[in-house]
Amino acid sequence: MAIRVINEKCKGCEICVKKCPQGAITMENKLAVIGPACNVCNQCLEPKFCPFGAFEKVVEEGVAGVDISQYKDVWVFAEQRDGKLMNVSLELLGEGKKLADDIGCKVCAILCGENVDSLVSELYEYGADIVYYASAPELKTYNPDSYTKVIYQAVLKYKPDVVLFGATHVGRDLGPNVAVRAETGLTADCTQLDIDPSDKKLMQTRPAFGGNLMATIVCPKHRPQMSTVRPGVMSKLERQANRKGERIDLEVSFAPGDIRMEVVEIVKAVKEIVSLTDAEVIVSGGAGLGSADGFGLIKQLADKLGGVVGASRACVDAGWIDHSHQVGQTGTTVKPKLYIACGISGAIQHLAGMQSSDYIVAINKSDVAPIFEVADYGIVGDLFKVVPAIIDALD
Repeated sequence: MAIRVINEKCKGCEICVKKCPQGAITMENKLAVIGPACNVCNQCLEPKFCPFGAFEKVVEEGVAGVDISQYKDVWVFAEQRDGKLMNVSLELLGEGKKLADDIGCKVCAILCGENVDSLVSELYEYGADIVYYASAPELKTYNPDSYTKVIYQAVLKYKPDVVLFGATHVGRDLGPNVAVRAETGLTADCTQLDIDPSDKKLMQTRPAFGGNLMATIVCPKHRPQMSTVRPGVMSKLERQANRKGERIDLEVSFAPGDIRMEVVEIVKAVKEIVSLTDAEVIVSGGAGLGSADGFGLIKQLADKLGGVVGASRACVDAGWIDHSHQVGQTGTTVKPKLYIACGISGAIQHLAGMQSSDYIVAINKSDVAPIFEVADYGIVGDLFKVVPAIIDALD
């Protein structure tokens, strides 16, 4: 549902501009215009709001009450920063390709930015059959108002069956914004996506109740079906050089009031932030380290292997190490070639964030620690004796 202005009844008195609690109404050519800030609170439908009755509720094309059979294709939001695609977008293209094959449709990317044309060919090479491309100065840096409007309008026009976002800071903000506008559902932080062979619905699986069970969620009556997926969970396709696809340029226009936020300055963190998502080797420390000093030993092993330092939630909560190092359900989901867990018992929240690693080595004093259930190699012993021995062996 949405609110529409009946132009024939609008007198341009501007009373509605002052009364709208969301600040969603502006004036253009002496007529009221409703912007994306509208959350359909219905206050403008009250007789006291507009003395001329110039507002009405309508069912928009492409949202509630549509024929689901009109929707096709799997879309992936191609998140980019400073002209570089985020890895999670490429991972989702790989997963989107599998879903599209099961449904019998195409996998598409939707790319927003300013003069990032070079990324279109890269998206083709990582599996995109079609790239929907929106280029404008208002899209240079992420802004929830501008990005939501562009993607929502594209959804209305082209009617994708599935839309996937990476569960990044941007994706977790943008996905719900688009879902609300499209009046559809969104499943957050999915770890598995499948297609129901009986009716081609998207089955979206995510941890629930603190990771103690896995819930599979479907969206049977609304479209598009939408999910956010954590980085590092899915696998990207092998890049095919010179692979070609179709490019569709989206029309981009913004009215006054559409964009309520202005990005004045981007300040990047001065402190070193570890990149767990891209690491091929991660050496993580847990409560068994005893104190923050224990991470000195963990870093020695990580440096020796050309890897990075990870940590359990217990260490982060204790203030031993920065949150950027946290692996797990409330930290970063990782999928390195080698994961070494030192003094980590293996709480289910931690296992959910690293159990897809190619090889897992666990070092723990307790031979019944849950971490050993997912480990390829287990070493029962004092990490302060085992880790130096491994470093000596590497030397």
